[in-house]
Amino acid sequence: MTRELATAYWPDLEPGRATVAVPVGALEQHGPHLPLDTDTRIARALTAALPGVLVAPALEYGSSGEHEGFPGTVSLGAEAMETVLVEYGRSVCRWAARLLFVNWHGGNVHPLTRAVSLLRYEGRDVAWLPFAVPGGDAHAGVTETSLLLHLDPRVVDTARAEMGNTGTLADLMPRMREGGIVAVSANGVLGDPTPASAAQGARWFAELVDRATAQVTRWEPDGKGRLR
Repeated sequence: MTRELATAYWPDLEPGRATVAVPVGALEQHGPHLPLDTDTRIARALTAALPGVLVAPALEYGSSGEHEGFPGTVSLGAEAMETVLVEYGRSVCRWAARLLFVNWHGGNVHPLTRAVSLLRYEGRDVAWLPFAVPGGDAHAGVTETSLLLHLDPRVVDTARAEMGNTGTLADLMPRMREGGIVAVSANGVLGDPTPASAAQGARWFAELVDRATAQVTRWEPDGKGRLR
């Protein structure tokens, strides 16, 4: 069976068989050195590396209101994002056995949790998978920069990489809730991308894929649909 939903032919898709995996990203600022579609690029690469899934086209917009102080950011908002995810799930589950949302954007967590919880309540086998690098920084820092240097170094403008606010999210969150990322970081970076390397990105990517592969193989959603 084809691995790409977009290039499949409907007679080749046997009803009730496929596990459809859709990357969930965002279009938002990622500092002066990373492209606006960074989250989508990483989510797409992680999804494509999962075994035994039918890879759907990415959902390239997300809930990114905290980044709207920077030009280029386009946010659907949490309510609209939740609606999109619910309707997407209802449609896919008419013919697929399972649906997996593969997320790489923190702002999507709340609408994902609400949408997947509803879909599961309605009897659909839907789950979501978050990705995070243990000890990694929050946004456009060494973590995401290293991953993109591994996945597609052409889109990383290393000459423009600069340190942002390196405070903890717990400390920064009150100001971010009031004024968004721009209230705590003039360049949009939370962390320090300057030590990033493709080699480190390759190690992190392999670890993320290994962990996600095990989670998908077990397929044990918790009470909110997140794969354990």
